[in-house]
Amino acid sequence: MASTPRAIASQVLPPKMVRELWTSNYTKALPITLYAFELSAVLPAIFYMFRFGQRRGKGQFLKTFAPEGIPPEERRRRTTVDRVASVLAQEAGFTGFHCATTTAILGDLLLCFGLENAKRELGRDKQIQRVAPTHYLTSWIDLPDRVGHLRDVPEMLVAMLVNQKKGDYIRPTDKGRFTVAASHDTNPLIAAFSEGVYIDGLPQDLSSDRFDERDERVGLDQLLMIRLAQLLRSAPDRAFGKGTARIPNQRPIATLSARHFSEDIRRFLRSYAREIPRLALIDMLEACIAVGMTTILTSVMQTLFKWSESGCVTQERDEHPESIFVDCSTGVDKRLSRLAEQSFDDLQRRMEQLPTTLAVLRLLDYHARFDPKIKGLNVETAPYAGEWLGLLGELLLQRHPRAGFIHDLVGQHCRVLAEALDEDHPDLATLLKDEVGEPDAVRRFSAVLTDMMGANVRSSLIGTVDSVVQANKRNGLARKRSTTSGGGRGDTARRRRDVRSLIFSDAVLEYLVHVHLLPGGNKTGVRRLALRDFLNELRVRYGFYVDAAPQGLSVSNELLHFNRRTLERRLRDLGLLVGVNDAESMKRLRPRFRPRGEVQHG
Repeated sequence: MASTPRAIASQVLPPKMVRELWTSNYTKALPITLYAFELSAVLPAIFYMFRFGQRRGKGQFLKTFAPEGIPPEERRRRTTVDRVASVLAQEAGFTGFHCATTTAILGDLLLCFGLENAKRELGRDKQIQRVAPTHYLTSWIDLPDRVGHLRDVPEMLVAMLVNQKKGDYIRPTDKGRFTVAASHDTNPLIAAFSEGVYIDGLPQDLSSDRFDERDERVGLDQLLMIRLAQLLRSAPDRAFGKGTARIPNQRPIATLSARHFSEDIRRFLRSYAREIPRLALIDMLEACIAVGMTTILTSVMQTLFKWSESGCVTQERDEHPESIFVDCSTGVDKRLSRLAEQSFDDLQRRMEQLPTTLAVLRLLDYHARFDPKIKGLNVETAPYAGEWLGLLGELLLQRHPRAGFIHDLVGQHCRVLAEALDEDHPDLATLLKDEVGEPDAVRRFSAVLTDMMGANVRSSLIGTVDSVVQANKRNGLARKRSTTSGGGRGDTARRRRDVRSLIFSDAVLEYLVHVHLLPGGNKTGVRRLALRDFLNELRVRYGFYVDAAPQGLSVSNELLHFNRRTLERRLRDLGLLVGVNDAESMKRLRPRFRPRGEVQHG
């Protein structure tokens, strides 16, 4: 029986090296796990991290609501909305919900407002997987049951927002724009969702949060989640294990996009947190995260591709996200839809190079960390690893004194691994030996390593992209559909694949308009913003192209004009655009919700 590539690699290479290389991530450049996650579950985890300054561990949800006396996996499957509703119905605060009909109504309310089934399945008899961020106390509900299922996204977002200049981990602080382990009121994100909550006792006590029953500001959806959290009696424990509870202070290598995201969410919360109805605010906040994460992901990709060629990390002034064409008809117009799908396909083709570039970084990082002469340099890697990546670039392009030694060592890895693979995986062995096709041993080893890990690398990356853009979600940035090709004359095999296109959902449009109407700095109110200037900012800041064609995509002026008119019509329908005539200078944006302390700035 043939051995797997990983088993063979583990036999002939150092096991620690194989463990570190056999992943698709490189957290010093992009501190998330490249795998699918649920963006809608991120905010409750962020609430917890801001409140306690630690990563969330095990909570009481399963213990409180799952049937007893059965194996853990079965308990998870049996923790359904019906089960939660039947337990809640026994509490004093739910008088009148004791019969089957009223308990079913209570379950429907929970499923509608706060809880979500695994795989988004319908019905009250399915396993519960997530909780909606309707109130700060949803941070007490440990859904998903392991914070690791969110692929380190909450940790990265917290690190960017707190913006601590030094240290490997986030420290508690009551200073700055986003405080950590401090009062609810000093952190704008927690403050926006903590109606009626106060601290009773020591702030770091996991059960010190209390709800004031006299507070009449909470809605029904919030009250349901508050009652559910109260039944758990405390927030979840902090994550268990050496170093696992601390929040890494690691920022993505694309510093400009990260800073733009932090500024956007801070200004948005400061101006609109108390002005926008809560459900609309949640949609717009999730749209904000989707926009920011998309731009960060494509900017990191651009930065790393340039690093691979030059060995240097892009300066902020030269940093740009990938350019993507936006279908403003959201798929209604087939011509725009095809162009947007072509643009996204181009992005995905470029993105296929990313796993190999990340493998190059992991390989060089491993050897550099254990090289005594490089280790003695004490190059900082957190919160920003630009200097470290610059050093790895010098090694890659053989401009560093230790580069020759490391390249020779990797060349030896290639020869040893090729000999071991020759019998069971001759195609991989041939690639490792091909010094003519790829003379650089580091790049050759990294490319073969990516092939050895198989299709899972690509599917994990695509899963990350779908999660980041919120594909087919009401507050998302992308539309995904399945298409079939082949099966024509001489081709009997029909191939099915997913195609994606960048769109602006209503929530994304509302968020983008409202945040871009805010003046810079600490000014309040709104500024005058013409539509043409707004579209220019979308191109420069996020790489979103509406009335211009991205490089490499051929679009007629007629279709570009039509795409823009389609966007104008949608903005007018949403009450976000005014204009007394067709003059471009007279078409300007306006907010649907007035920001706090509105003052007109010219």
